Amino acid sequence: MVLGVVASGIVVLVVALLAAGGAPKPLPGGLTGASMPVSWAVPVLRLIADAAAVVCGGAVLAAVLLLKADDGGKLGQQGLRAAQDAAVAAGVWAVASIGGLITTASVILGVPLAHLSSHAELAGSLDQVRALAVVVALTAVLAVVLSGCHTVATARVALVLTAAALIGPLLTGHGAIERTNPWSVLATGSLVVHVFAAVAWIGGLGALVRYTRDRPAIETFSRLALVCAVTIGATGLLTAEIHLGGREEGWGLITQWVTTGYGALVFAKAVAFAVLVAIGWWHRRATLPALADRPALFYRLAAVELLVMAGTVGLAVALSRTP
Repeated sequence: MVLGVVASGIVVLVVALLAAGGAPKPLPGGLTGASMPVSWAVPVLRLIADAAAVVCGGAVLAAVLLLKADDGGKLGQQGLRAAQDAAVAAGVWAVASIGGLITTASVILGVPLAHLSSHAELAGSLDQVRALAVVVALTAVLAVVLSGCHTVATARVALVLTAAALIGPLLTGHGAIERTNPWSVLATGSLVVHVFAAVAWIGGLGALVRYTRDRPAIETFSRLALVCAVTIGATGLLTAEIHLGGREEGWGLITQWVTTGYGALVFAKAVAFAVLVAIGWWHRRATLPALADRPALFYRLAAVELLVMAGTVGLAVALSRTP
């Protein structure tokens, strides 16, 4: 199921980049630089890294919050399973980040991949490359910590490491431009909160489907999901409005979502978010009350929800690559 969800996210990513004008473009004749496969690898590897981060964060969150532990704070059987899955996901996250680091340096410097080693010093000075290097280091440590995780306390440490690894790339994206600008600082902070909430919501739901049928755990996650949804809606609106120029030209979110590729992707993401809110409402209205008698209803709808979430992540990555 995980591979299918990731594949759907990649499809949405590719379509969104092509539709919004953020797709890599061939180099003019006679010029050398990063090849088209390398240029396309940057967003695809970013999506794979994001998906691994979501799986890792969700599994660790489940071990800390949703799954039963014994009185001594030791993880139960499902908690141990979640920790091991998170360790694998952290490893995938690290590998995808290594690939992203290399391809990003090649694209930014305009250097073919085969010649990148001769520009290593210059590549190492790039903020994006440095941020990804930090992610690689943190996720490698995270994988080691999780591989030996047997207690809730260790899982909490892993949760902090996961949060730290999530932050790095966010500080070198759209919201990080001109960090001395108060609007940019606000956008970056809003984006960090937005991503934390998204990882908790998407990853938590995936973990719930995979690890437990326990009603108290489902009800706990339902309350968490509501908080995450409100947070995502508020921070998404704020971040999008700042990027679309509302701070200078009025409500850019309203005027530009049909006139710019970036705005169109924001609109598409808003529609996907509305669908997720509707699914959440249906969970509360129908599937949760029927959980004892017809649990399959909840899990089937949750599977659909995860597919929509994967598409939303694909749109988010496309947004980060669209001018």
